[in-house]
Amino acid sequence: MIVVMKAGSTTEHVEHIVKLLQQMGLSGWAIDGDPRKMVEVLGVNGRVDRALLEDTPMVDRVLEEAEPILAGSRQPGDKTLEVPLCSAAGVGGRKLGIIAGPCSVESESQLLEIAAAVKEAGAVALRGGAFKPRTSPYSFQGHGERGLELLARACEETGLAVVTEVMRCEHVDLVGRYADVLQVGSRSMHNTHLLATVGRQSKPILLKRGWSATLEEFLLAAEYVMLEGNRNIILCERGIRTHETYVRNTLALAIVPEVKRVSRLPIIVDPSHGTGQSHLVTPMSNAAIACGADGLLVEVHHSPPQAWTDGEQSLDLEQFCSLMKGLKAFAAAVDREL
Repeated sequence: MIVVMKAGSTTEHVEHIVKLLQQMGLSGWAIDGDPRKMVEVLGVNGRVDRALLEDTPMVDRVLEEAEPILAGSRQPGDKTLEVPLCSAAGVGGRKLGIIAGPCSVESESQLLEIAAAVKEAGAVALRGGAFKPRTSPYSFQGHGERGLELLARACEETGLAVVTEVMRCEHVDLVGRYADVLQVGSRSMHNTHLLATVGRQSKPILLKRGWSATLEEFLLAAEYVMLEGNRNIILCERGIRTHETYVRNTLALAIVPEVKRVSRLPIIVDPSHGTGQSHLVTPMSNAAIACGADGLLVEVHHSPPQAWTDGEQSLDLEQFCSLMKGLKAFAAAVDREL
């Protein structure tokens, strides 16, 4: 059983609920959610006076069975949260948030060329991996802090927000010094220690769906972050593994309108990882915007055949420019803008 407090409730209101539960011979565990506080009732039995709890000041409702999604749930009339990327851009509002850049930070010249091009085409943030999670331990693992320094330099040159992945709890403060948005990758979606750690800092979080995660598991990962106080979370659908072999992953776009139905969090789509094929990126980007996505995460490289990682799914600069031009019609059709 969960006692959900009204917005604006204080610690004293929560403590009063815990005392009432103790008088009933029960225990209560306070959950300091944002924007709503909650109390989980422990040791539920027939002695629960539900009516007394519901009549207590600042109690919104009492749930007999805890709903899986509480902190990020969407109530009637709620709008999608708009998560700031930087002072001039955000994700979740009327303007679509397009994040673009190379899979890996390779060199200063490479990154600055790509950053300038995606900025001119209309992107609001630059993506790039400084720390790379790789299937093989012998593959390029990223430049580490040097890569973060190059991303920061590109930010200074272009004004784009920087989005990059953090893989370890001990790297959160380091990445946070350079990046505007911390990405939790698909491999890390189930790492609850990392989720809690990024939840305790102020930078927005881009949370990617695990490649075998259900919708509920995906949203519960976001709950771990929100319960630590960080409500600025951008969900990212990046495809799931199925029996198909002609694509790298199956891009499950039905999750976009479903997230919009049950959660206040914005959701963007990664058509690059979602397909693994550059020729599929544009049509799937169009479809993502058409079904309600708040933005895209697109891999772009000035020379995909020479890319150190994921060149086969990266658009070149001309292709990205063409994608952005074509997206305008789809954005207008759903009352959004680039």
